[in-house]
Amino acid sequence: MDRANIVHENFLTRVAARDFPAGAPPSGPLSNPEAVAIFRAACLSRALDRQSRQMQRAGQGFYTIGSSGHEGLAAVARALRPTDMAFLHYRDAAFQIARADQVPGQTIAYDMLLSFAASAEDPISGGRHKVLGSKALNIPPQTSTIASHLPKAVGAAYSIGAARRHRPEHAELPDDAIVYCSFGDASANHSTAQGAFNTAGWTSYQAIPLPLLFVCEDNGIGISTKTPTGWIANSFMHRPGLTYFHANGLDIFETYRVAQEAADFVRTRRKPAFLHLKTIRLYGHAGADVPTTYLPREEVEAEEANDPLLHSVRLLDQSGALPAEAALQIYNDTNDRVARIAAEAITRPRLKTASDVMASQIPPHRPCKPTNGPTPEARAAAFGGDMKAMDEPQIMSRLINWALTDLMLAHPEIVMMGEDVGRKGGVYGVTQKLTARFGASRMIDTLLDEQSILGLAIGMAQNGFVPMPEIQFLAYLHNAEDQLRGEAATLPFFSNGQYSNPMVLRIAGLGYQKGFGGHFHNDNSVAVLRDIPGLILAVPSNGADAARMLRECVRLAREEQRVVVFLEPIALYPMRDLQGDKDGLWMQRYPAPDQTIALGEVGIHGDGTDLAIVTFGNGTYLSHQALPAIAAAGVKTRIIDTRWLSPLPDAALVDAVQGCKNILIVDETRHSGGVAEALMALFHEESPAKLRRITATDSFIATGPAYAATMPSSASITAAALEMCQ
Repeated sequence: MDRANIVHENFLTRVAARDFPAGAPPSGPLSNPEAVAIFRAACLSRALDRQSRQMQRAGQGFYTIGSSGHEGLAAVARALRPTDMAFLHYRDAAFQIARADQVPGQTIAYDMLLSFAASAEDPISGGRHKVLGSKALNIPPQTSTIASHLPKAVGAAYSIGAARRHRPEHAELPDDAIVYCSFGDASANHSTAQGAFNTAGWTSYQAIPLPLLFVCEDNGIGISTKTPTGWIANSFMHRPGLTYFHANGLDIFETYRVAQEAADFVRTRRKPAFLHLKTIRLYGHAGADVPTTYLPREEVEAEEANDPLLHSVRLLDQSGALPAEAALQIYNDTNDRVARIAAEAITRPRLKTASDVMASQIPPHRPCKPTNGPTPEARAAAFGGDMKAMDEPQIMSRLINWALTDLMLAHPEIVMMGEDVGRKGGVYGVTQKLTARFGASRMIDTLLDEQSILGLAIGMAQNGFVPMPEIQFLAYLHNAEDQLRGEAATLPFFSNGQYSNPMVLRIAGLGYQKGFGGHFHNDNSVAVLRDIPGLILAVPSNGADAARMLRECVRLAREEQRVVVFLEPIALYPMRDLQGDKDGLWMQRYPAPDQTIALGEVGIHGDGTDLAIVTFGNGTYLSHQALPAIAAAGVKTRIIDTRWLSPLPDAALVDAVQGCKNILIVDETRHSGGVAEALMALFHEESPAKLRRITATDSFIATGPAYAATMPSSASITAAALEMCQ
């Protein structure tokens, strides 16, 4: 049977009969007008839940995870300020509705019904998903969040204190704001959530400001799996650095009082708190879920008898804020109003084409104040003795360090974060001296947790910073890749371009390290990065290119609000020689700070027409090593450095191979899922040249003498080139 209709009929019957569930009398600071406003928000949330199911049955709606049983979150919203950024659990419609009542000019019922109907006029997602969220209400949208939003909530809270020290041009949160983050009891068990709780406690334990309010909405079940009785309380009551509060979410008076206490604690102490809010879940998990298939009917009916709206009517009546008869009238009027608005919402236009859907995948450009770069005096003070060394060729790692220095001098909103990135200067010394140059507040040594590193970056980006997180090794990214896929890259898409998470993520990666690592420290798989819509992947092959490309990456993040991954080939960090010992041919001079390589600009060495070698990263180095032997055989060659792996610079690559009889693709990533697959398809479609590829094998990488056995070599490049051109 339709449990939503059963709950509805029970409410009508029991309020008319004044048959209310037992509970504590109303107490606390909640005023009568505030209490009535909370009840109105709860009624609207309930009416929208019922309407969403009716719309789906009629083929006019597309998502039915509802908020029924969690209406007490309206009281939490009234205890906060609209300037407090809120990352919401997907059952928090009542929170958003109550917040809308605090901000003039909102049409919340119509807006949410447009979302249910997947209308292109939905003001938050533009019809791409049913999400809670609103730019006007300071609620970044979340999709089906199973804890993935917690790390960025930690980052956003950290950003408030950081902005007091270095106020970014595009900062959004006031100095006295707090960050709110809610989730379900089942989600609290997720490793991502546990990492966020640990990071929050770890930060607070060191007396670093972190004004963050976690709210766990404990309805006792995750889809069909019960949460053990007492689990949440016993798990969080005594966690270091995290102050615990508890309230009965069925009682709006108690919820408001405790939420206000928790919020005041966070706001005044600048420390994180955990509010454990007891709720119930009505109707099952979602529209297609029937709870009586996995729960005893008696248990389902007992939950329904404890309906929070019935508790609210009792409390309002007892407090004198609103007679039960008037409460029932509000409930009925709200249902009627929602039905009328829904009839209009379902007529509004929907997305139709791929271009419509993709329109918000790339965020809009963000106007930034022009910068002329650092003054000569500022550069001299920062670089010190390194200024003299700039006249001489240097290894890649040093040129990246200098590029980072110039960028941080030019853009005070740049903040770097990562394990060992500060005082140690990174595993390979790439960020050495940057803490001395810019201070620990801009060079943040984090705890060992890749999800928290990326969450810190995502959250700080939402408050106007340009984060440059570092992941020590490409293989370590796989612990946290959903922070890029499910959070950073999707935010513009699901907010219709209103929110973004610009960043430049630096990763040391790829293979060819001779004496260190194996597959944990040498990883030649980039498929997961190339598979994320909107993400830019840059791979330099030499130090000068690295500096120029890094400047473009920062511009893309700062002005175009893009998520950029700058993948630095580990083996090329210290590379000096090309053909022989101490020839120094792979070192380069530091390019002037105004020199860049634009997104999509490829590198071309030579103008031969017999053969084009298309490659990147270590492949570019190895191809240059092979060039003399290829030339000695009379093969006239050009080497094309792709540089940008996602999106591939298709037009530039096709133009770069014009006139070549043969194209050899040298790809250090794997045969299956590697970059060569896309390059082969591109040239097959666009070029008449003969094609061949050499790639790494589908294998992990070994340590020791076989460190490069699974990947292309200068010898294999030479052999393939000569075979193609004989």
